[in-house]
Amino acid sequence: MVEFYLQNEYWFAVFQLVMAMFGMGATLTVKDFQEVVTEPKAVTIGNCVQLLLVPVIAFVFIQVAGLAGGVAIGVAIIAAIPGGTSSNMFTFFAGGNVALSISVTAITTLACLVSTPLILDAMISQYMPADFQLPRGQIMSEIIWTLLLPLALGMLALRYLPKQAPAIARYSINASLLGILAIVVMSSLAGRLDIDAFGWHNVLLITLLLVTMTVVAWVGCRLFGLNAKDSTAIEMEVAVRNVNLGLLINTLLFPTVMGEVDSAGNLVLFTLLLYGGIQLLMGGGLIAYRRITASTPKTIS
Repeated sequence: MVEFYLQNEYWFAVFQLVMAMFGMGATLTVKDFQEVVTEPKAVTIGNCVQLLLVPVIAFVFIQVAGLAGGVAIGVAIIAAIPGGTSSNMFTFFAGGNVALSISVTAITTLACLVSTPLILDAMISQYMPADFQLPRGQIMSEIIWTLLLPLALGMLALRYLPKQAPAIARYSINASLLGILAIVVMSSLAGRLDIDAFGWHNVLLITLLLVTMTVVAWVGCRLFGLNAKDSTAIEMEVAVRNVNLGLLINTLLFPTVMGEVDSAGNLVLFTLLLYGGIQLLMGGGLIAYRRITASTPKTIS
């Protein structure tokens, strides 16, 4: 079974991403983009934080923390991918601006067709062999076919099958989660997720990266005068990223070769899966914090 997984790892990555994006699309309509017109300030800030500030934070973090090899590449991929499908759900439970969250997710997902190859090209070349060439065309092609196309098909499903769309979204996202679970289990059985090789200090650093990005997003929202609901949406967009896409990119950069151990690819995989787990904890923490602050009576001075 493990050998079958290693031979077909790319298709496992494709499956979990396609299912996630199809499920996300089945919750979106064209009207969800109206936030761009009705509240351009918040949407612009959210997109700038995602596409510009997060990569800068990740780059500085790599330099300051002295990250190298697979961990540095994993952090670069985290910075290059857009917000994840779960960010909208987390925003809802935290009492944030769901329309803003959906708009930023959708726009950055479309933008990643160009932004992801650019960010990766700028951040990972120094950690790759001298003769390495980033497969920009392949990455862009994969984003079109496995991310944007399923998203569009999901939106069409909602448009023409509105009654069935909630079930379609639910089953598709659950299928995506099963795909990720298969990746985790099979990678563990294949010895690719070695905590000792990864290092506990790197676990702490990845956690610190997530906290840093979230805090910077919070500060940025405050500096630009956004309200708590808008700030919550942007914080969730920054913290909860599309690790599904990151896993696919990892298979493109480090394809499995039977009988060979790719330590760099294994470290990238561990970094992405670790971030995926920590971001769920961070999202839960933000939900609890926002609910507590929302229920705290305001004192009049």
